[in-house]
Amino acid sequence: MDDTNFSAASPSAHPMASHDRDTDQRDRIDKPIGYAEAEIPVYLLIDRDNNTITVYSEPKDGRYQQVSPHPWGATVELPAPVNITLDTEKLKDYAD
Repeated sequence: MDDTNFSAASPSAHPMASHDRDTDQRDRIDKPIGYAEAEIPVYLLIDRDNNTITVYSEPKDGRYQQVSPHPWGATVELPAPVNITLDTEKLKDYAD
């Protein structure tokens, strides 16, 4: 991992990244590892290359135990402590 420091989670810290080709390593590998190590409960990756949304949750021992990919247009449930439902239908408007 690079020299980026990840802070410990706060109740309101739920990161989201909009992925593109220039940040592939950082969004897919570095951030999930760093956020899981910091025990951030949920990380949401919006992947514009694959038109998917991936929910990372349940950090344990520096890794997310649950990784759940969804196609754009799906209804996506974000687990506790976020506890919201995302309707991602509008993301289809941004597909390449």
